[in-house]
Amino acid sequence: MTRQPRDHLSAVIPAKAGIHVDFVRPKMESGLRRNDDRKNMCFVTCVAAVLMAALLTPKLAFAAAPATRVRAPPDLHQRVGFDQELGTQVPLDTVFHDASGKAIHLRGLLHGKPVLLVPGYFTCKTLCSVVRTGVAKGVRGTGFTPGKQFDVVLVSIDPNETPADARHAQHMDAANHPGAGVAHWHYLTGTRTSIAPLMHSIGFRYMFDARSDQFDHATGIVVLTPDGKVSQYLFGVKFPAETLRLALVNASHGSVGNIIDRLVLLCCQYDTSTGRYTLTIHRIMQGLGISFAVLLAGFVVFLRRSETRRTEERS
Repeated sequence: MTRQPRDHLSAVIPAKAGIHVDFVRPKMESGLRRNDDRKNMCFVTCVAAVLMAALLTPKLAFAAAPATRVRAPPDLHQRVGFDQELGTQVPLDTVFHDASGKAIHLRGLLHGKPVLLVPGYFTCKTLCSVVRTGVAKGVRGTGFTPGKQFDVVLVSIDPNETPADARHAQHMDAANHPGAGVAHWHYLTGTRTSIAPLMHSIGFRYMFDARSDQFDHATGIVVLTPDGKVSQYLFGVKFPAETLRLALVNASHGSVGNIIDRLVLLCCQYDTSTGRYTLTIHRIMQGLGISFAVLLAGFVVFLRRSETRRTEERS
């Protein structure tokens, strides 16, 4: 019986169990296991490096952001604003186009009624639609009807806008604000030579911001008299119905509203800080003084007539 080398010795223990013990394979598998361990360690190291880079990259980008951030122009407040030009005559012969594309002069929109002039533009992505919402809510509560007692005129400051942009804005406003008479509002677009003189006359300053591809501008509306002069400014994006009504009555010179509106105006004054009409002692005293003068005059007339009657009766 020849003896096999130990390296290739195999035994069956026990034979019936079918368990085979090989003394060569464990040595080979131990070598392979060491190679696999090295590969696993390399893989884990690579994954850890990738994760670390992913975590550090946003921090480095965030740290570098302030150095490349574009700041607003230093003269933004000088270039954008709303100056009160009370009593100024707006250019009535400037030509615009309405939502249907028809050429129209501002003079043709007055019709002897006061006008709410709303500057802005129709493709604005920020405040312009909010301003129009404020106008619609205010108009709806005034008790007046656009096209009858007054008119609403919206003028775009963007010379690149078209009547199609105006139609789309009017369609959206009519759908969002039923009862505000949006169908009778006038949505105007025009060229730079028409827009600039009108905005200059009402003190509306704006600029185009190439970074955001939008116009920077103030918010508010202007109330015009029937002959096209600036009567009042209402700033912000919300316009209370009672304030709008009194502003229209005041601008109409008595052609709009009733005696109660005029009595309220006699005792109230518009406060630009709150955007509302408020009672003032000066106006109240003025109203009381006028009332007393009227009563005194009536009393004097009554006494003179009574004296005349007595004289006639004696004779």
